[in-house]
Amino acid sequence: MAKRPPAAAAERKRRTREHVIADLSANHVERQALLCGFSVERVRHDYGIDLRLFTYDRHGEVESGEILLQLKATDHLRLMARGKFIAYRLDRPDLHSWLSEFQPVILVVYDAAADRASWLYVQAYFEKQPGFNLKRAGETVTVRIPISNVLDPSAIRTFARYRDRIRGQMEGKVTHEE
Repeated sequence: MAKRPPAAAAERKRRTREHVIADLSANHVERQALLCGFSVERVRHDYGIDLRLFTYDRHGEVESGEILLQLKATDHLRLMARGKFIAYRLDRPDLHSWLSEFQPVILVVYDAAADRASWLYVQAYFEKQPGFNLKRAGETVTVRIPISNVLDPSAIRTFARYRDRIRGQMEGKVTHEE
């Protein structure tokens, strides 16, 4: 077999570590959802949402609404408060989009080294931040994700309850007009 000249190898596309851990993060979330009997669809054109989570009742019938997930993967978590929180910086345009969503937006930070993920319910987090104003925020905003918010089947079912609470608030208030 003839050897390729070194210049030819440098011209090829490469699968980087970032690509690998991004796929591992999606796989991790998908597995947790599947263990609940739910399904996940990857968003092909990603503008701040990577996965859409769909849930089903005990009879296997699809439930209304969805949960939106944004995944971030890293080999090096930035911990704070003696390892109790993950510090993660979010871009202002993403926050603007997420905070205007009706459906829950869940940020998932996947620790590739530990094969573990933690999560944050974005809208609820910012509602609890006294005095937070997106218009006055900088280009990035750092959030504190509790390391105890482990992404597992229990967390996935919790996301469905968040969605259901939102649906309950909207009952009888939505009109469709032409």
